[in-house]
Amino acid sequence: MNGCFKCLLQLWCDGPSLFLKGNLDHNQSCDKNVDKTSNIVTPLVVTYGSGTGGSTRAGLFRTPISGGVQSATSAHGLPRPALAVRNLMEQARFAHLCTVMSRMQHRREGYPFGTLVDFAPDSMGHPLFSFSPLAIHTRNLLADPRCTLVVQIPGWSGLSNARVTIFGDVFPLPEDQQEWAHKQYIAKHQQGPSQQWGNFYYFRMQNISDIYFIGGFGTVAWVDVKEYETLQPDKIAVDGGEQNLKELNAVFSKPLKELLSLEIEVDDAALISIDSKGTDIRVRQGAQFNIQRISFEEGHSVETLEEAKAALWKVIERGRVYNLQK
Repeated sequence: MNGCFKCLLQLWCDGPSLFLKGNLDHNQSCDKNVDKTSNIVTPLVVTYGSGTGGSTRAGLFRTPISGGVQSATSAHGLPRPALAVRNLMEQARFAHLCTVMSRMQHRREGYPFGTLVDFAPDSMGHPLFSFSPLAIHTRNLLADPRCTLVVQIPGWSGLSNARVTIFGDVFPLPEDQQEWAHKQYIAKHQQGPSQQWGNFYYFRMQNISDIYFIGGFGTVAWVDVKEYETLQPDKIAVDGGEQNLKELNAVFSKPLKELLSLEIEVDDAALISIDSKGTDIRVRQGAQFNIQRISFEEGHSVETLEEAKAALWKVIERGRVYNLQK
């Protein structure tokens, strides 16, 4: 492993000069236009849901925490955007990594290159990756560490679902941190990388430069990086997240479908994410999918699986009583 790791580091050292030489002039010309565009505010209407019952909510594209974001967060019992991103990073297992095609590939230099990768966040929410030295995205990062990571909510079914784009710089971790990264990684994935560990090396997004979050339900925000790094994700989102959802769906999928069917015809309902304030339900109506947000009782944060079960039963019973009184 030591010899291969030295080769990887040599590529890392040689790669940037290949990229920087051909792009320095372009970067300098682009910098002149930054001030002209940084304050543009573009109106945006975010549609959530599809099929019957879908609705729209206005938001703002360029403002960090606009009135639209605050309204949607309050109205739907959502965590604030920075916390929602931390929860999403804990619950998602895969993401789309977009790197810059390097001269080493001998084709499409400078174009964005997207690929699907698995990842694990560390204690600050910075993603860790396990890459093969032969992969195109690995070679791209060694030449130019700039990239974006697009993370979607598990159970993605459309544009009403939550997703985040994280801008940053990814570098290979030094050899003395490879074992630490391996432990972080298997804690989330319950197994090593796709192949034996010896064929892969761990990388980290060392610098996060910006975070753009679309939470559905009209939630659109540029998230403050420092706030994101200092927040701790909700306990319910971290502890056994995927297994918790399986167990909750086994108990609540049918009752939730019956409850939602009192308002509209529903073919299927499944929990796809959970946080301390509520849960997102993927609802299927024929071939159409939408997302319904179910908020827990106000003032009662959920931290454990048992607390989540109790909170969901309260929601279901409250819904049943309401419909009986109509």
